[in-house]
Amino acid sequence: MTPITSLGIAGRENSPMSNLQIVSAPALTIFMILIALAVGSAALTNNVYVAAVFVLAGIYSLFSIKVANQWEKCAILRLGKYLGMRGPGVFHIIPVVDSISKYVDQRVRVTDVRAETALTRDTVPVNVDAIVFWIVWDAQKAILEVQDFYHAVALASQTALLESIGRHELGQLISERDKLGHELQRILEERTASWGLTIQSVEIRDVHIPPNLEDAMSRQAQAERERQARIILGTAETEISEKFAKASEVYQNNPIALHLRAMNMLYEAIKEKGSMVIVPSSAVETMGLGGMLGTAALNKNPQQ
Repeated sequence: MTPITSLGIAGRENSPMSNLQIVSAPALTIFMILIALAVGSAALTNNVYVAAVFVLAGIYSLFSIKVANQWEKCAILRLGKYLGMRGPGVFHIIPVVDSISKYVDQRVRVTDVRAETALTRDTVPVNVDAIVFWIVWDAQKAILEVQDFYHAVALASQTALLESIGRHELGQLISERDKLGHELQRILEERTASWGLTIQSVEIRDVHIPPNLEDAMSRQAQAERERQARIILGTAETEISEKFAKASEVYQNNPIALHLRAMNMLYEAIKEKGSMVIVPSSAVETMGLGGMLGTAALNKNPQQ
């Protein structure tokens, strides 16, 4: 079975006594004060009835005064029938007659959902981790209409995640995580709206693929880069050849320009010290390079 883990659950809901909260701190304080008054009255007046009244009042307050934190609410059931919501703050119940439901934490919660070995639309097994952020906006609906709304959100998130994975290909899962998260949020909102819950956002944390498939995708990406490099190199060669073809048309009917270009190339080759250029004798006779080379030599050695 696909595991479902949870984060950020309220402490009272993790406790086995979260439904009861038998004794609150204010109730315990009042109980101790009344017991002290009972002992004092019994010692001073020797009136057992007055002490018994203080003791009974202390026991009553011990089980009737409850406290809910600022972010909590609970439902009061009187003889099994819904009476109303209580909290946050101090509230009063009638022991034995009234009962308290589970305290509902109305802060933002986080549910971590994982789908293992789920098949994509192109039949690729993947493991997907997602995080669901949600909040209880109507505690009455969450208490009265859902037995365990937290577990229901976790199961609904897992089911929605599996459905979304089956409708997308592997490439979409990897490159379009935001789109998948919005789709999951929409699906969950449709399912949980009647529960008094709101799905704030769904984030895809990671998509794990099999190692052999990951290696194949890496080789495919490398081959694609090599193909693009060869295409860029071929395009550059084509552009260069086109430029040379246009230049040849200019030089074809203008031999002087061709000679000037040749002399410029020769000058660029010999202007650095220690450079040596071998020029065919036909090129020297055709372009008159002998005189040019001699002039360049005289310019470099004016004292000789």
